[in-house]
Amino acid sequence: MTFLRGKYVLALTVLLLLQGTLYYAVALRAEDIPAVAPLSAFPAEAGSWRLYKDFPIEKEIQEILKADDSLNRLYVGPDGSAAWLSINFFKSQRSGQAPHSPKNCLPGAGWEALESDPLTLEVPGRSEPILTNRYVVARGNEKSVVLYWYQSRNRIIAGEFSAKFWLIADSIKYHRSDSAVVKIVVPVRPGSDADAATKTAIDFVKSVFPAISRQLPS
Repeated sequence: MTFLRGKYVLALTVLLLLQGTLYYAVALRAEDIPAVAPLSAFPAEAGSWRLYKDFPIEKEIQEILKADDSLNRLYVGPDGSAAWLSINFFKSQRSGQAPHSPKNCLPGAGWEALESDPLTLEVPGRSEPILTNRYVVARGNEKSVVLYWYQSRNRIIAGEFSAKFWLIADSIKYHRSDSAVVKIVVPVRPGSDADAATKTAIDFVKSVFPAISRQLPS
């Protein structure tokens, strides 16, 4: 009985009840799916960063992601720093499609998490800072810093549980379930460290965030 009274179980129970409410509240209503420009039209320049190359997602991976549109690009900064930008957009989650958490995808690709913590950033165009997830991951001799967040209805969400909560709220109030997961990966350069890569990732986020806000529906 102590287990059943645990905070985690209580939160999970509330989530399931909300999901049930969502199903009956919106299942018969038409969903409002916003018009979104294709991610292929995303700018090739962001501040001092320039597109180096597009890397289309392999068909097998796309079948697992089930995203309605995806972007996977490598940008290069003026000092030669590299930053990967990945955006997976879902216009609706009613049919089972949903953003995949990098917490699951990165280990599945062989990356081991060395550090994990929240990171608050001030970005252009928003009066309040945004909260993101920061990971330091390693695979063999490679090490990278990863920043990611969920974005829906002009809302920036770091946590998976919070993303589910707002999905339910927006589905009921606005008849919308569109969402995107945005991920930035900056490799740790030889002779450098994760702190330097984090600074590079923050600079890239600040440069590219206005374009992301214009690209994704508000």
